Amino acid sequence: MATPSPERKEDSSIDKEKHELDLKEIEAVALPDFDDPNIDREAAIQGVLEDDSPYPEVRSAVANTDDPSIPVSTIRSWTLGLIWAIIIAGLNQFFFFRYPSVTITGIVAQLLIFPLGRLWAKVVPNVKIFGLGLNPGPFTIKEHVLATIMAIVGAYSAYATDIVAVQRVFYNQNYNFSYQWLLVMSTQLIGFSIGGIARRFLVQPPSMIWPANLVTCALFNTLHAQTYAGMGNRGGLSRERFFLYALLGSTVWYFFPGYLFQALSYFSWVTWIAPNNIPVNQMFGYVHGLGMSLITFDWAQIAYIGSPLATPWWAEANIAVGFVFFFCRISGRGSYDNRAETYDVSKIVNPDSTFNQEAYEAYSPLFIPTTFAISYGLSFASITATLTHSFLYFRKQIWTQARRAMHEQPDIHARLMSRYAQVPQWWYLIVFLSMFACGIICIEVWDTKFPVQWFILALVIAFFYVIPIGMIQAITNQQVGLNVITELIIGYGHPGRPIAMMMFKTWGYITMAQALTFTSDFKLGHYMKIPPRSMFFAQVIAAAVAGTTQLGVQAWMFSNIPNMCTEDQKDGFICPSTEVFGTASIIWGVIGPARQFSKGQVYYALCFFFLVGFVTPVIGWLLNRRWPNSWLRYLNFPVIFSGTGYIPPASAVNYVPWAIVGFIFQYVIRRRHFSWWTKYNYVLSAALDAGVALAVVIIFFVLQYPMNGEIGKETIQAWWGNTIYTENADAKALPMKVLPEGEFFGPRVWQ
Repeated sequence: MATPSPERKEDSSIDKEKHELDLKEIEAVALPDFDDPNIDREAAIQGVLEDDSPYPEVRSAVANTDDPSIPVSTIRSWTLGLIWAIIIAGLNQFFFFRYPSVTITGIVAQLLIFPLGRLWAKVVPNVKIFGLGLNPGPFTIKEHVLATIMAIVGAYSAYATDIVAVQRVFYNQNYNFSYQWLLVMSTQLIGFSIGGIARRFLVQPPSMIWPANLVTCALFNTLHAQTYAGMGNRGGLSRERFFLYALLGSTVWYFFPGYLFQALSYFSWVTWIAPNNIPVNQMFGYVHGLGMSLITFDWAQIAYIGSPLATPWWAEANIAVGFVFFFCRISGRGSYDNRAETYDVSKIVNPDSTFNQEAYEAYSPLFIPTTFAISYGLSFASITATLTHSFLYFRKQIWTQARRAMHEQPDIHARLMSRYAQVPQWWYLIVFLSMFACGIICIEVWDTKFPVQWFILALVIAFFYVIPIGMIQAITNQQVGLNVITELIIGYGHPGRPIAMMMFKTWGYITMAQALTFTSDFKLGHYMKIPPRSMFFAQVIAAAVAGTTQLGVQAWMFSNIPNMCTEDQKDGFICPSTEVFGTASIIWGVIGPARQFSKGQVYYALCFFFLVGFVTPVIGWLLNRRWPNSWLRYLNFPVIFSGTGYIPPASAVNYVPWAIVGFIFQYVIRRRHFSWWTKYNYVLSAALDAGVALAVVIIFFVLQYPMNGEIGKETIQAWWGNTIYTENADAKALPMKVLPEGEFFGPRVWQ
C-alpha cells in the first residue's frame, strides 16, 4: 500500500471548506471500494482534492490536462500507423512459425514511429489533399498515440491463422483465401463489437486502471516531455534523460544474457556445481526444477510473464502464492503414452482424421504431466472463481455502472473526455452483424462440420465473461483465459470434430480476448485524451489490414518455403505453435475430454477444481468481512488460479525473479521512496522492455539469421558461458526413476 510522499502530506492541508467534498460520493463513484488493496484512503482522497486520479499509479504516468486543439487523426498519423501495422504484423507472422522466434513488440513500434513522425514534420511539405494538410506542423503526442495503437492492435499472429495452418498440416485441407479471410476477420473483429458495452464498465470507472497501459503512457509522455500532477517536485534527472540512459543500458546489457553469456539468463548456479546430481538439479534447476537458485540476470526472463514494474504488488503476491502452492514440483511439458514416450497421435486416427477406437485401445491412453494437469485444473477453477469473485466484490459497481450515464463520472480523465463525441452504439452493432455474417458464411459454405448453434454458444460464452474477466485484468494486469474451458465444452458436446473444436475455441476465447484488447486500447486513448471515434476507426481498420497481411504472409510461406512445418526444416520454420494447436485439436476434438476427465478416467479429479474455484472466493470474502483490515483483503483467488497460466512454457526462472523484482519495486521502493517511484518506475519499465526488444532484433538479424546461424558457432556460442546451463540433469530432464524395458504404467484396460 502506498505511503504518501512528503509533498502530498503538505498538500493535504488544503482548506477542506473550500472543496466541501462529499466523501460518501467519492466512495460510491470515484472509489467504489476504499478497501481496494491497490489504493490507500489518504492518497485516494488527496488525488480527488487535487482534481486528479485517486490512484497514485495513474497520477505518476498520466497527465491530468488536455488540449483539444492538438491534431490527432491526420494523414501523417494514419499513414505511419497503417504502414507499421503492415510491417509489424507481417514480420511477426513470418517469425511466428520459426524456432527460435523473435517478436516485434508494441514498444518497438512506439519508439520507431516517434522519429519518423518528427522527420515527416521537418521534410514533408504541407500540401493539401482533399482539404487535409500533409504536414499539420510538429508531430504531436496524440498523433503518436493513434499511430502506435494502429501499429499494435493486430501486431501479433491472429489466433485463427493457426486453424488455417493446422488444417493444412494435420488434415490436408487447403481451403481458398476467401475462407481464410472470412475466418480471420470474424474472429479478430467480432470482439470489438462488445466495446459499446465494455467501455461503461472497464474504461470510464477510475478504479479500472489497466496497469500495463501506465507504462505506455509514461513512455509517450516522456518522449513528448509532458508533465504530471502526481510527479511531485523531486529533482534529479529528467524523465527523458533517465529513459535514455536506461534504454541504452538495457540494450547493451542484453547482449550478454541474450548472446555472449547465456548462462546469465539460466543462472542456476547450484546445478553447475553438481550437474549430475538429480535431487540437487530438481531443487535448484530452472528448466524442470523448483527454481530455488532464484537468480537471473536477463530482463527477458524476468518480464516474460509481464513487467513486474507494472503489476501491483498485491497481485504479484497472489500469483507468487499460486506458483509456490501449485507448481513447486518436478514436471514435464509434453504428452506421453504409457511407455513414457511422446504420444504418437497418428496411431489413433483414421485417414480422414476421425477417431479410431480400436487403434486407441491397442495403443495407449493419453497421459499429461503434472504441469499440464495442474494447469487444466487451475483453468477450471479460474472460470468459476471469476464469476464468484465478481459477484461478491463487483456486483454493486456493475449495477451502478449499468444505470449511470457515462458523463456522471467525477474522475478528471472522464470529465476531460466528456467533451469528445462518443461512439454511437449502432457502430458497434454494424461490426457485430457484419462479422457474424462472415462467420456464418465461413462455417456453412465450407465443410467445417461446425453447427451454427455452437458458433452462437461460443459468442455467448465470450460475451458473458468479458466484463468480470475484464474487471480483474483492469485491476490486476492478469487475464483469465477461456481456451481450456471452451475446449472442454465442445469436446463433450460435439466430439470427434477437430476443426469444429478449433473454431469453437477460437470464437469463444479470442472474441473475449480481442474485446479486452479493444477496451485496453480505449483506456489508453482515455488516458491520452484521444477522441473515441478516431480510436474506433483506427482500431477496426488497422486490425483488418493486419489480419489480411498475416494471411498473405502465411500463404506465401507455405508456397515458397520448402518443408514448411517439418521437424528438419533447415531454416527453423518448424511451426511449434501449430504443432501444439494441432495436437490439442486431436486431444480435445478427436479423443475428447470424456475419455480423460469423466468419472472413472485418469484425470476425473481435476473436475473438482470447478467446485474449488466456486467456493474459495466465498471463504476469502467471509474472512475479509470478519477481519477487514488484515492481509486477507489482498486475497484474489481468480488471480491465484489464473496467474500461473503461462506455465508451460514459463517456469520458475520466470516466476521467482519476477516476484522478487516486483517486491523490490512495487512494495519496498514504492513505500520507502515514493517520490522516486512516482517519477521513474514506469519510465524504467518502458526503457527495460524497449532495450531488450531492440537488442533482440539486432542480435537476430545481425548475428543469428545470416549464414544460417553459423556466425560465432565455433567460438562465442561454444564457450563455457553458453553451454554450462545445458549440461546438467535439469536441462536434460533426467527422472529419478526409469521405466524398465518392455513395461508400461497406468491402467491395463482403457476405453
